[in-house]
This record gives sequence, structure tokens and C-alpha cells, in this order.
Amino acid sequence: MSQRPAAGGRVTSAKIVIAGGFGVGKTTLVGSVSEITPLTTEAIMTSAGVGVDDNRQVPGKMTTTVAMDFGRISIDRDLILYLFGTPGQTRFWFMWDELVRGAIGAVVMVDTRRLADCFAAIDFFEHRRLPYLVAINCFDGMQYHNPQDVRDALAISSDVPVVSCDARNRESTKNVLISLVEYVLTMRRTRAVAPA
Repeated sequence: MSQRPAAGGRVTSAKIVIAGGFGVGKTTLVGSVSEITPLTTEAIMTSAGVGVDDNRQVPGKMTTTVAMDFGRISIDRDLILYLFGTPGQTRFWFMWDELVRGAIGAVVMVDTRRLADCFAAIDFFEHRRLPYLVAINCFDGMQYHNPQDVRDALAISSDVPVVSCDARNRESTKNVLISLVEYVLTMRRTRAVAPA
């Protein structure tokens, strides 16, 4: 985390990456929680994407992120989070290395109807040893699977947080971000006291 001076004290700012499969709710999450008008790079899906972008599982989806989403939220007066949403399609994955540079952690958005779509994001963060949590997006306000079942299906470590959220709801997404920051801080404290 980086520090910068502010009126009356110091403000900590941190970068968080929001990742996951195509149409899982990354842009929605950034938009619901950002206190600034989010920067999005949504483009209308055209016939050129037929056979490249598979939108059969997300009927009605007419746009897609082609670079990134960007938003900002002040968790309290001393902590500002900068959010960077990744594009979901494999053809844009070459940008992920740049998007995660300097990030303290990541949120992997999951749609339990298409669980396999998040495997690549989990593998990406595990290979880079970047702390992440899994956020189950409860489409239609319904949670179809409990967090432990999702953890088992993803075969992730027991220390990785798995939480439920509604990407459309500001408080829900804010709680996801707070959970990630708390997880990152816990991991850093554990590493600091671990014997060399």
C-alpha cells in the first residue's frame, strides 16, 4: 500500500483488481460501489465476436469490457481503494499483467451457474501469489450454493475467503472489498511474524 499526505493526516491508498469470467458482474460491481463515475471501456458486441465470445450463458448481454473498468471508493477517511476491473474474455488476458501491477489483492467474481469461467482468474492470482478472495455473485438476489460448496468445487485453500455478494448493491460490494483488505492485512501480519 502506498501512503500520501492528506489534510490532517495520512491516507493509505491501495489498488484492487476485480476479475472473473465473461459477464460475471465485474463492471456492475465497480459501478455500484465507486464514488466517482467509473471509467468503463464497454463496447457493443458485434457479429465480429461470433465464435470468439460465447454469450450463450448470458443472454441479453449486449456489451463487453475491452480494456478495463476503473473506480474509486473511500472505505473511511484514511483508506482509499482504487478498483481495476479486468476484461473477461481470453483474448484480452494479455492486459492482466499490467492491471495487477502494484495491486494488494484481487476479487474473483463467480457465477455458480458457470463456475469453470473463474478457474483462469484463480490460477492467474495463485501463480503470481497475489492474495484474492472469491465473491459469489448472487444473481436475481438468490444464493444457489453455499460458500463451502463453492470452495470445494474450486479446490481452493481453506484460508482463501469465499463470500456472497450482490454486485448491484453498494453495501454488499463494499463489504467484499473490506473483507479482502482485512484478509490481505492478516496475511501480511502472519508473514511478518513467521520465522525465516
